[in-house]
Amino acid sequence: MSKIEVNTIDVQCGSTLTVGSSGKTVTLATGASQSGFGRTGTVDWCTTAKTSPFTATSGDGFFVNTSGGAVTVTLPSSPSQGDIVAFKDYGNTWDVACKGVAICRNGSKLNGSCNNTTLNTKSQSVTLIYVDGTKGWQDIHDSTANVSGTPAFIQATGGTIATCGDFKIHTFTGDGSFVVTQGTSAPNNNVSYMVVGGGGGSSGSTPSGNNGTGGGGAGGFREGQTPTAPFTGSPLKACSGVPVSTQTYPIQVGAGGTGGAPATPAFNANGTNGEPSIFSTITSAGGGFGGNGGTGPGNGGPGGSGGGGGGGASSTIPAGNGNVPSTSPAQGNPGGTGGNTSPDVFAGGGGGATAAGQNASSGNHGDGGNGATSSITGSPVARAGGGGAGAGNPASNAGGSAGTGGGGAGAGGTPSAQNGTAGTANTGGGGGGSSSNPGAATGGAGGSGIVVIKYKFQ
Repeated sequence: MSKIEVNTIDVQCGSTLTVGSSGKTVTLATGASQSGFGRTGTVDWCTTAKTSPFTATSGDGFFVNTSGGAVTVTLPSSPSQGDIVAFKDYGNTWDVACKGVAICRNGSKLNGSCNNTTLNTKSQSVTLIYVDGTKGWQDIHDSTANVSGTPAFIQATGGTIATCGDFKIHTFTGDGSFVVTQGTSAPNNNVSYMVVGGGGGSSGSTPSGNNGTGGGGAGGFREGQTPTAPFTGSPLKACSGVPVSTQTYPIQVGAGGTGGAPATPAFNANGTNGEPSIFSTITSAGGGFGGNGGTGPGNGGPGGSGGGGGGGASSTIPAGNGNVPSTSPAQGNPGGTGGNTSPDVFAGGGGGATAAGQNASSGNHGDGGNGATSSITGSPVARAGGGGAGAGNPASNAGGSAGTGGGGAGAGGTPSAQNGTAGTANTGGGGGGSSSNPGAATGGAGGSGIVVIKYKFQ
C-alpha cells in the first residue's frame, strides 16, 4: 500500500476537489480531528453517563444520570457561532424533586436571557446552539418522548367477545376456554373479571301440611377491577385484576342447583347447591339450597350465599351461612331464618350478594337478599340475588319477593300447592321457595352463573 505525505492537497483546475471514488469510504484516522468542514447540526454523543458536575464541550452530547441527585452542567465559555451541545435524561429522573439538571450559562445568554435554567422534565432531551451575543444559546430541539417501548397488549379468544372503546369483553355463559396468545408483560397483563357461581335450588314442599320452603341462596359473586378499567364496579369489587400469561385458562360456569321434588310423605325433598364458577385463581361458590318445610329440621344450606331456613317444626329454623368458603371481599351473605309460631309457619329468604335473606316472622315470608350491580359488560346489571321464601300457613299469605339480581320469587299461598320460581339464567340467582297449602310442589331451581373478563387491547 502506497503512502503519500503532503501538507496540502489542492485542485489542479476548476473549483471542485474530489477525495476518493464512487462507492468508496474515506476514513479519518483514529484520534485525528477535522477542521474547516463545519458541523451539520448534530453532536457526537458521549455514551458514558455523567453523574457529577461537568463543563460541556461544543460538538458533544451528554447523557446525564440524576438518579443519585441533581447535576450541574456548565456551558462552554466564550462560545463561537455554531457551537452546539446536547443533553439527555439518562434515567428518566429529571422530573423527580431535587434531581433535575442545573444549566449554568457561564457568561453567555440563554434564549436572550441572562439567567440560568433547570431541566426538570422526565425523559427530556435538549439541543442548544450558540447563535450570537444577542440571543446566546438557543434550543433547537426539545423532546420529552419516552421511546423505551410499550409492552404488547393482550390478545385472546374465547366466549362471546364485545369491544368497548379500547377494551375487549369476553362473556362466558357456559364452560369454555379463555386463550391468551399475547400480552404477558406488566402493566398490560392484568384483566378485570366478574365470576358468579350458580344459584342454589329451593326444596320441594310436603303434602302433609301448609309448610313453605326457604329461598335458595345466590351463587357467590366475585369481581376484580384493574385501576384503569372504565366501568362502575359493584361494592364487592377487589381493586385489582388477575395477571394472565400466554396460556389457556379453562372456564367453568356453574350450573344452578336443582329444585327439590315434591316430598312424599314429608321432609325428603331438599334442593341442591349451585355449582361453582371458576376463572384462573378466582372461584365463586354455588349458592346454598333453601330448606324444606315439614316435620324435620329444614335448615338452609351454606354456600356463596346461604339458603333460607324452611318453615318447620321448630320456632327457629337456621339458615345457611354465606361466604362459604370465605373470601375477601365476601362473596355473599347468609339466608334468613325460618320458623313455626303455631299455627303459622314461615320460611326465610335466600341470601344475596349484598344483603342477607330476610328472616321469617309472623305474617311474613322472607324476601331474598339483593344482588350486586356491575357495568363490566357495558351497562349496569344486577346479579346474584337470593330467592324468596315460599308461603306456608295461613294459605292466604304471599310468598317472599325475589332479591334483585335474578332471584326467583317465592310461591304464594293458595288452596293448592305452588311450585317455586326458578332463578334467572346466567345471574346466579337463587330459586324461589315452593308452597303446599296443602299438597306437594317443586322448589325453584337456581339460575346458572356467568364469567366475564375485560382487558385493554389497544
